[in-house]
Amino acid sequence: MKRIDIYYGGERYSVGQRTLEDVQADIEAAMAASGPAWIQVNDGDGAPRTAYLLITPGVPLAVIPIPEGGGEDTGPIVDISDKLIPS
Repeated sequence: MKRIDIYYGGERYSVGQRTLEDVQADIEAAMAASGPAWIQVNDGDGAPRTAYLLITPGVPLAVIPIPEGGGEDTGPIVDISDKLIPS
């Protein structure tokens, strides 16, 4: 796997040299924590800058595994949450 992209609050971050399962486990552990919990990610393209994301209920988060040799980002995230109809 090339990297794992994480979309958080409408912004893209990435995690390298980890498995999808490891990243998912970190997010699940953060959600189960009794207090604030953070995960470490990279911010920006090129030289990585360390960033920390506060994992909390209600903040949109998507985890996208990017395979070697493809699957690059194709554009911005479109927030449609205000258009969803409750069931």
